Amino acid sequence: MLGALTAVLLLTAGGLLWATRPQGRQQAAPKPPFPSQVVDVGYLGPLPVPPGARPRTFALEVLLSVESGPPVTTTRLAQPYAGIVLTSAPRAPFRTAVGSARKIVITMHVADCGNVPTDAGLPFLDVTLRNARAIQDHSFILGSRYAQDLSQALQVACSNESGNHQNA
Repeated sequence: MLGALTAVLLLTAGGLLWATRPQGRQQAAPKPPFPSQVVDVGYLGPLPVPPGARPRTFALEVLLSVESGPPVTTTRLAQPYAGIVLTSAPRAPFRTAVGSARKIVITMHVADCGNVPTDAGLPFLDVTLRNARAIQDHSFILGSRYAQDLSQALQVACSNESGNHQNA
C-alpha cells in the first residue's frame, strides 16, 4: 500500500510539474544578416580630379547603401591592380546607417603603368564590411560603365603624351 501511495504521489507531482511548465520555448533573437547580404555598391560616374592632385590621378564616385539589419562599417576599400594606389573620401573606416546611402569618392593614382591593365575588362572593388554579426571581405563588380570609365582613365593616365591628370 505504501508503494502504491508513493507511486500516486510521484505521478501527481510529475503531472503538476509538467502542467505548470512554461508553454513556449523562448526563441533566441534572430541573428542579424551578414553585411555583404545587405550592402549594395553602385557606380555613379567619373568626377573631376581633386585640386592639387598628382599627375596620373583620376576620381570616380560610387554609392554604398545599407538595406537592413544593423549599421555597417566600411573598414577598407581597395582595388586589385598593383600599379594603382586608391584613396577614398570619406576615408575608411566609416559607418553607414540602415536605410541610407553614402556617396564615396574614389581617387586612384597610377604609380606604375606597367602594372595596370590596358583594358579593365571586369574590374571590381574590394570592400571590407563589418556589422554586429561579422566582418567580411567582398568584391563588388560595378558594371560595364565602370569598366569603360576605368579603362579610359587608365589609358589617359598612362598614354605617352599624357603626364597630366584626367579632368573627366
